[in-house]
Amino acid sequence: MPGFEVFGEEEKKEIMDVLDTGILFRYEFAEQRKDIYKVLEFEKKFAEYCGTGYAQAVTSGTAALKVAMAALGVGPGDEVITQGFTFVATWEAILDIGAVPVFTEVDETLNMDPADLEKKITDKTRCIIPVHMLGAQARIGEIVKIAKHHNIAVLEDTAQAAGGRINGQHLGTFGNCGTFSFDSVKTMTTGEGGMVITADEKMWRNMSEYHDHGHDHAVNPGGRGGEGRSFVGFNYRMMELQGAIGLAQLAKLDAMIVAQKEHKKQLREAASAIPGVKFRTLVDEDGDTATFFAFIMESSEQCSKVNAILVEEGVGAINFSENSWHFYPKWEHLLEGSTLAAGGWPFAEPGGKRRVIYDPQALPQSADIMSRTLIYPVSIKMSEEQRTKICNGLAKAAAKI
Repeated sequence: MPGFEVFGEEEKKEIMDVLDTGILFRYEFAEQRKDIYKVLEFEKKFAEYCGTGYAQAVTSGTAALKVAMAALGVGPGDEVITQGFTFVATWEAILDIGAVPVFTEVDETLNMDPADLEKKITDKTRCIIPVHMLGAQARIGEIVKIAKHHNIAVLEDTAQAAGGRINGQHLGTFGNCGTFSFDSVKTMTTGEGGMVITADEKMWRNMSEYHDHGHDHAVNPGGRGGEGRSFVGFNYRMMELQGAIGLAQLAKLDAMIVAQKEHKKQLREAASAIPGVKFRTLVDEDGDTATFFAFIMESSEQCSKVNAILVEEGVGAINFSENSWHFYPKWEHLLEGSTLAAGGWPFAEPGGKRRVIYDPQALPQSADIMSRTLIYPVSIKMSEEQRTKICNGLAKAAAKI
């Protein structure tokens, strides 16, 4: 990770197809574009790759979440459950659509704990968003089963796990829909961009129209169709250059994952010598994208000692309990209800009454797990020198602990 490591002639060729037409907009201009619709082609190939019926390209993974929730009917008065270890975009999108984020614990998958999910469901719960965090699967089978029992929609946030699978079935296809990010640090990238996939044609059509200002897409998506609008939308359109890059990157995705798996295997072998070490629980090891390597210590003290040695060796790992982008207790703007809106929205109703207050100590199980976990990003072209340096650092940590 990320996919820009393998940018080459394939991406250039797809981009030049677009530049030769001069048409960057994904819709209309049929005569000038010479039948070149890169975003449309990318959508079709991505849906086919994932083994589902429909894909809707958008401007980012964050936009994908909002477009999907809009199509699911989520809005003010609703609660949306997600996990306390995720990128801020997951809950930003929930707040932006007017709903209230509710956070669950993670377990040693580093993803949503189904047991805690059961406790967090209320009569206001409209949607559940498990996140396949750091490239590996949530316990999505259990989560979907719980959701079906309560008649609640499941939106899989697959932003960091494109190409991941469980028993051959692609992540993002277990729930009602799945969202993906193609930003600059994802395994496959379009610089910025995102996708929503679904097997539900009606949901796809609603997403298609919502992401294009609500324009009627009766003839969709080569042309916008009629001039009527059934509902209010917004602009989250992907442009042709992004679709072009996506086509080239998608063709390389499986090979990128193979490379990451080889590198991760070497790191895991080295870390296995650390006394008492455990590895992140994988629902299906074969279906892991190997985007990150996570190993878990017996205590937070041991974790700190191990990482101190790794830092000395110039190969310090990430401890996400200290990370302000991805872990609930570190989201100061969420905990403090910080907003630019003069009236306090989305944390306060008109008139100033608070809608929600978050307790930084609310997820003790997650805090314990994250305090004991160290993580390395795994790149596609991770050099032998870098891998050897990390492995030597892990060996020294094993010898000293």
